[in-house]
Amino acid sequence: MSMAVRVVVAEDEALIRLDLVEMLADAGYEVVGQAATGEAAVELVQRTAPDVVVLDIRMPAMDGLTAAEVIMSERPTAIVMLTAFSERDLIARARDAGAAAYLVKPVAPSDLVPAIELALARFHDLMALQDDVATLNRQLAARKTIDRAKALLQARMGFDDEQAYRWLQRTAMDRRTSMAAVAEELLADRPGGG
Repeated sequence: MSMAVRVVVAEDEALIRLDLVEMLADAGYEVVGQAATGEAAVELVQRTAPDVVVLDIRMPAMDGLTAAEVIMSERPTAIVMLTAFSERDLIARARDAGAAAYLVKPVAPSDLVPAIELALARFHDLMALQDDVATLNRQLAARKTIDRAKALLQARMGFDDEQAYRWLQRTAMDRRTSMAAVAEELLADRPGGG
């Protein structure tokens, strides 16, 4: 049996917040925290590590847009924004703040559940893309390091490109390490450093 999706609800109007909590519980979600301000929402997200945050855009002190930006910079989480307004600029600002779904109040259970599921799916897609980008950047950096080391071997030892590659490959296998690690070591040992 899978665990329930954990949700933090941040809404300054107590009755709306209680309605949201009830709707979420009825739909099988686990509400792990409730907040009336953006600051409290940020603190709850840090403390409870929810899967989803439902944030009202307009809250006292720190609004939901600012809270979403802070949450996404400190502990990225799927975010559903709530508002009584359907203005395009607010929707764009919510998207830019990291919201993956947007609901206009009053919220019906038939709207809330799909918005949460959409936010979760989009968030997981975003995290997967960020992981892919990080992997590609590491691979590119390793490729550049290997190319610089091959050039150094060609200059020092008179190897051609293939011979330099094979030397790096053989040395990496002998040392049970990566070609990039051998290349980094080779470049660090040259006069003038990396």
